[in-house]
Amino acid sequence: MCARSKIGEDSPIVGATNQESKKQTQRLRRLKRKAMQEHAAAEAESHVAEVQETCPLPAKTEAGSTFYKDILYVVTDKQRQIVWAVYDLLGKWQQTKSYKILFETTQPAHILMFFAITVIAMLLNPARCSDDIQTKPTPIISLIYLSSFMMHFGSQMWMTFVSGLSLYFAVPRHTFGEVQQVLFPRYFGLNSVLSLVTLVVFVKLHPTSTWDTYTALQVGSMALSFLVELLIRLYLAPPLLSLIAAKIAMEKAAGVGLEVGRHDPGPLAKCPHYVKIHKAFRKVHMSIAIGNLTSMGCTVLHLMYLANKISVL
Repeated sequence: MCARSKIGEDSPIVGATNQESKKQTQRLRRLKRKAMQEHAAAEAESHVAEVQETCPLPAKTEAGSTFYKDILYVVTDKQRQIVWAVYDLLGKWQQTKSYKILFETTQPAHILMFFAITVIAMLLNPARCSDDIQTKPTPIISLIYLSSFMMHFGSQMWMTFVSGLSLYFAVPRHTFGEVQQVLFPRYFGLNSVLSLVTLVVFVKLHPTSTWDTYTALQVGSMALSFLVELLIRLYLAPPLLSLIAAKIAMEKAAGVGLEVGRHDPGPLAKCPHYVKIHKAFRKVHMSIAIGNLTSMGCTVLHLMYLANKISVL
């Protein structure tokens, strides 16, 4: 009979042998990794020494004085100065009472949502333009309409299928969360404005008296896309950002959150407060994902409409 069948994997002798071999393998891997790091550091030092011998660096008197200031450098530096100036003004405004009333209370969001619904109702009112006649759009109007729709559709495709997935599977989870904190408000804010522009121009060029079922479906889909994206920006994005910040703070304190492409809470899996925050985060995030997919469906529907109307071949 085979010795393996007599002395199984669970026997003390085999178990101890496996543990010793695993420890020895891990020890060898650590030594190999350390040797590779030391070798890489030595090569980097030798490379720096060779560069300094062949191309000695002058004394540094000012920031960036030893760097070639080409046109790209100048444009980037000016853009940085403008952006920082805007951020400084924004930071000062955030300390005022008006900012706290507008963005830290729910009343302004309610007012803005009520205003948006009123605008949609006015655009869709049949009595408003019952006598209007469909007119041919000017080149400027066509440019505005196509630009707003293309940017809307492009941002949806990029954010959903390229940026989000690429970052999630390429950078640590905390880095991904911090990036999403910056992009989410801008993404849904920009998309709501673009969808509104597309809707307004389309309704202006297609009065309600000229609507058929297909045209009415397009108007309804664009109005739904605008309202969904505005609702996400006003009511769902702010709590999601707060939950992301709370999760990152707790995970950094516990020393977790650096994994890539997965969620491993580690010791926080047994923390009731963290579990509650994570469940709330998943619920809000799922609602936003459903809303985003709904808006994308409306955009694709209008893309099919344009494909049937525009002949370029």
